[in-house]
Amino acid sequence: MKYLTDYGTPIFWAEGHPGILNKENWEIEVTGLVEKPTILSWSQLMNLPSKTVKTRLTSVTRWSIEGDWTGISISEIAKIVNMKKEAKFLRAISYRNIYDTTIDINIAFKERTILAYKFNGFDLIEDYGGPIRLLVPYLWGYKSAKSIVKIEFTDIYKSGYWEKRGYTDHASFEKTLVRDLNDNGRLKPFPDEFNI
Repeated sequence: MKYLTDYGTPIFWAEGHPGILNKENWEIEVTGLVEKPTILSWSQLMNLPSKTVKTRLTSVTRWSIEGDWTGISISEIAKIVNMKKEAKFLRAISYRNIYDTTIDINIAFKERTILAYKFNGFDLIEDYGGPIRLLVPYLWGYKSAKSIVKIEFTDIYKSGYWEKRGYTDHASFEKTLVRDLNDNGRLKPFPDEFNI
């Protein structure tokens, strides 16, 4: 199995690369419209039920990579904190609290939206949002925030880092050509040829 670097997957941190992160001390705070706000340690996260989904991460800069992503369903997180029914959105905040983004709760609960910590069986490294990132294969990649430290369930949409800089809030795919990194960067029609 190949890792992300083997496919030449671009490395991009809008807010600056975080350097080496200590996953053993990693925590994700879960807050907002929940009955039991909590902070999940790395060991607690690793003890939660996991799933592996075959899906794509597709960048708004027009590259796409498919693989087996392993992680935790948002529904698992919602159960732990007893998410309130008023919650309409999930807001994810990255390391250093600079990068954030918000997605509709219905997309957050879709089958292939996960908090991912492995790609093709390899731990996610910092270059690609390790130790754990949001993966939202149904939307452009800027909704898949890297190195997550906080999740907020909310009833108010808040534009995130790129949305404040002109990217669409909905982040819906458009019919366009995308470089398929699984096929040596060959240009292919998206989303017609790709099965999300």
